[in-house]
Amino acid sequence: MSDQTFLDVAGLSAGYGRSQALFAVSLKVPARGAVAVLGRNGAGKSTLLKALFGELPPMAGTIHLDGAPVEGERAEQRVRRGIGYVPQEHAIFTKLTVRENLLLGCVRQPDRSGMDYVLDFFPKLAQRLQQTAGTLSGGERKMLAIGRAVLGRPRLLMLDEPTEGVWVGVIEEIAGRLKQLSREMAVILVEQHIELALEVASHAYVMDRGHVALEGPAASVRSDPRLMHHLAP
Repeated sequence: MSDQTFLDVAGLSAGYGRSQALFAVSLKVPARGAVAVLGRNGAGKSTLLKALFGELPPMAGTIHLDGAPVEGERAEQRVRRGIGYVPQEHAIFTKLTVRENLLLGCVRQPDRSGMDYVLDFFPKLAQRLQQTAGTLSGGERKMLAIGRAVLGRPRLLMLDEPTEGVWVGVIEEIAGRLKQLSREMAVILVEQHIELALEVASHAYVMDRGHVALEGPAASVRSDPRLMHHLAP
């Protein structure tokens, strides 16, 4: 993990209308390395990513990317600043082909130089270029969403449940690719597959009811007896 901090979040509170979902959340993500965000359903994990991406305005707190504040910037401005985001749902255009989806990710690459990298990264996509994205398996859709985000050349890649609904054999492939990506950029991994998340990430934050209830090096969080208390339904 890099010692340099790329994302620095302090006291972030956010929600939907009058309903507050995040309460004074603070976290740091290094310039290279993965951070896991864990928690039961409804803990505030997806809300956190939406607030970081600019889809939700903060009620309080600060967000700094590479030392510069992003408050007031729209999502597209944050993309230009280097944030890539793969949401839990609706992450691909199902009526377009695999190739067309990937080309949409090349907007910052006029020469499309990253296409070969992504197809080498996920060989299954290379075999499906002319296939309509809506006909892909769950695992292939996740690969396509991640690949398209990577084509945007992010400095920070945020992934919301990248292995949800994915066959176990494909989960292992995605985990290996996430490890590789974390050596090249900052990664935030929201994931219900706890062992995978703690294997990929060097540091973990455990959320409970919108608060950070537990955080530390991944190995320490894995062995902490409080972990299962915060994850239990």
